[in-house]
Amino acid sequence: MSGGADLRAGYWTSGHLPPNVRVGPNTVITGSLTFKRFFSQAEPGLTIGAHCTMDSVLFNIGKEGRAVIGDYCYFKEAVLLSELELRIGNYVVIGWRATIADADFHPIEPTARLVDTIALSPAGRGRPREPFARRPVIIEDDVWIGPNATILKGVRIGAGAFVEPGAVVVKDVPAGARVFGNPAQVVGDA
Repeated sequence: MSGGADLRAGYWTSGHLPPNVRVGPNTVITGSLTFKRFFSQAEPGLTIGAHCTMDSVLFNIGKEGRAVIGDYCYFKEAVLLSELELRIGNYVVIGWRATIADADFHPIEPTARLVDTIALSPAGRGRPREPFARRPVIIEDDVWIGPNATILKGVRIGAGAFVEPGAVVVKDVPAGARVFGNPAQVVGDA
């Protein structure tokens, strides 16, 4: 956007937003690679509320994926991976290099994984991919997710929770809890 941009409407500093992205007022999205892997065909594929800062966030959203982000959120260099659905509440902070994923992105069983690898290769000649596990990720209001944390498919993080830096969250986090470790365990209150 040029110097005369209307800062009351949300915008992306590196160009035009994809047509199925909705951004609330006073939201700013920075980063030239932000939408490089945004392939969502959902309508809308991405919704970001008002007064948010998405600083160099990577929205890696597949054809069927979608993400909804509330108001007053601040994400720094986070990676959001969605093949199904990410729902993030209001007043959520996500630290740099944190990753949130709602899918495995490949089959787990070895034979199916090999078949999937071939389908993705030039030798696959358009073969369909093998199915893989997908489950929504839900992050409620007032959650803090530290740098380098990882939130995996099917997890719900309760309101007011605190995810320590580097934690790998593989199961639900109760509201107001503080979690740490790999796999993340409750270590106290937020």
